[in-house]
Amino acid sequence: MASGEGFLTDEQREMLKIASQNVETALPSPRLSSSPKSPTSLLSDHQLKVPAGGKASTGGIAVRHVRRSHSGKFVRVKKDGAGGKGTWGKLLDTDGESHIDRNDPNYDSGEEPYQLVGSTISDPLDEYKKAVVSIIEEYFSTSDVELVASDLKDLGSNEYHPYFIKRLVSMAMDRHDKEKEMASVLLSSLYADVISPHQIRDGFVMLLESADDLAVDILDAVDILALFISRAVVDEILPPAFITRAKKILSESSKGYQVLQTAEKSYLSAPHHAELLERRWGGSTHVTVEEMKKKIADLLREYVESGDTFEACRCIRELDVSFFHHEVVKRALVLAMEIRTAEPLMLKLLKEAAEEGLISSSQMVKGFARLAESLDDLALDIPSAKALFQSIVLKAISQGWLDASFGKSSYDDGEAQNEDKKLNQYKKEIVTIIHEYFLSDDIPELIRSLEDLGVPEFNSIFLKKLITLAMDRKNREKEMASVLLSALHIEIFSTEDIVNGFVMLLESAEDTALDILDASNELALFLARAVIDDVLVPFNLEEITSKLPPNCSGSETVKMVRSLITARHAGERLLRCWGGGTGWAVEDAKDKIMKLLEEYESGGVVAEACHCIRDLGMPFFNHEVVKKALVMAMEKKNDRMLDLLQVCFNEGLITINQMTKGFTRVKDGLDDLALDFPNAKEKFSFYKEYAQKKGWLLPSFGSSTTEALPTAAAS
Repeated sequence: MASGEGFLTDEQREMLKIASQNVETALPSPRLSSSPKSPTSLLSDHQLKVPAGGKASTGGIAVRHVRRSHSGKFVRVKKDGAGGKGTWGKLLDTDGESHIDRNDPNYDSGEEPYQLVGSTISDPLDEYKKAVVSIIEEYFSTSDVELVASDLKDLGSNEYHPYFIKRLVSMAMDRHDKEKEMASVLLSSLYADVISPHQIRDGFVMLLESADDLAVDILDAVDILALFISRAVVDEILPPAFITRAKKILSESSKGYQVLQTAEKSYLSAPHHAELLERRWGGSTHVTVEEMKKKIADLLREYVESGDTFEACRCIRELDVSFFHHEVVKRALVLAMEIRTAEPLMLKLLKEAAEEGLISSSQMVKGFARLAESLDDLALDIPSAKALFQSIVLKAISQGWLDASFGKSSYDDGEAQNEDKKLNQYKKEIVTIIHEYFLSDDIPELIRSLEDLGVPEFNSIFLKKLITLAMDRKNREKEMASVLLSALHIEIFSTEDIVNGFVMLLESAEDTALDILDASNELALFLARAVIDDVLVPFNLEEITSKLPPNCSGSETVKMVRSLITARHAGERLLRCWGGGTGWAVEDAKDKIMKLLEEYESGGVVAEACHCIRDLGMPFFNHEVVKKALVMAMEKKNDRMLDLLQVCFNEGLITINQMTKGFTRVKDGLDDLALDFPNAKEKFSFYKEYAQKKGWLLPSFGSSTTEALPTAAAS
């Protein structure tokens, strides 16, 4: 029974029959045609399929979209059989339009057509940005600092506070001086208590990065933003080093870089710049942070003279800066230490202020905490500062106006926890830094990254992590690690840092061997290479051994190192122990520097010599250029080398820091140089004075150890 529609199975025939019967009974009620439970939907789920061997020729048209007309011709019809000339329409089509009658006794709301309702996904950052605009607008109207602090805390999105900094300053930049001053005062008030120092820094970095966009709408955006940054430095919410560090991440052609240059050269270097900056946006209803500190200091000194606790509390209340009461606590404690007879008065004042609720417990704890952080500096002026502070803490806790959790043991525990968090964060960051170095081979960038971290006390931990990661990699990374170690020793690592780092490696050698089978031999090569590269001296091996537990595997590794460095041609073999890698070896660098200086000495082309120094790509090693240039000037009796150093300094090729290191290395070796050049000390004195006169060596260099010989001249 072949037809254009193919064969039907018994099951399909039965379903078609049932559907037809249901149609006949359903026709009086058109409402059923749209019911999701009608047999039509069941039928559509079981589309009729034609077996491969029995399909009719349809000219490439799918069978289920083809019907016979009354004339027997095939015609293409719409999907589901609706419409088209010579067709009968859909199975359940009726003459009238199908609709649902809500007045029908059989009305079921479940038969209503479904509608998709779109919903927007809220972004927490967008919500935060909208909220802070309202907070800032209200602050500009009310000048209520405490309300801003409360609103920001209620938002609970502390991680977004840098956006608040950016929005506050950018909105103030487009307003009058009054709002600019209010913005600076608000930042100082929120600093540390509501917004952390690193969030303040990140907010200003975001402003610098968007300076180009701000300049489109605000003509003097560069100057205004420079004022904000300068004011933040004066108010001590940004460190002076912020400008130097921020320059490293900005393009020199950007507006943000211009902002930093303007802040540094036009504002922060001007005489009396602090006073000028604090008065730049005069007319504010607020006093500056410095003025507030002065008022607090004055009222406390008056209290020491009068002893009137009630009057002192009234003055503190009139200041109306409850968010800044920690400054009152800190200055009162400092006075108690400086003037021993004032201690009972200060403790009495703080006790009454706490009991009256004038100074909150959180402000009290914050004041004590701030003083605890500066005890080391305070001890320079007050030798017994730490003991006095602990005595005051115990009295305050015993009298009940300082939280007992601030006791010495609790404080030490908290400090230890903070130290652990700091160390864990440091380890995460240095892993990233080391991985980037293995990819880029960029030593100056790595050194800058370490300096930005600002934790030199963890240098030995960095060394351990560097060598551990390198041991589990290929020879290229091992060579890069050794080369980096030499650069770090020259630039920022002390010998003690390196010794301690190797001690840590040797102490954990047995654990390392569980993951790296040849760890002991690899570690011996790293340590021997450090000796060959002059990072360590043989005597340091004795020091390392003395710090290790007796009879440990690390001691055996040190013995192996001694045998490696005393072997014949040890230097050459160890310098090539990992195939040379892609980095530079210290000896290779020294050789290149010597050759370029010899070429300059014979040819005298300064530009070419500077070009060669720049091509070395080792600005952290330029002190070697200085050292060899000075020694060569003594040897050749030719002061042309001083001209080269002068040009290198003028072009910024060799920094004053590298100049100082180079001169220091020559000064340290003057006794040995005098064996070859009898007038070495006189020559060095002449070079030193010449460099100081030209400005590329600090005037204070060697003032106590080197005799001045202004008449000495090169022959």
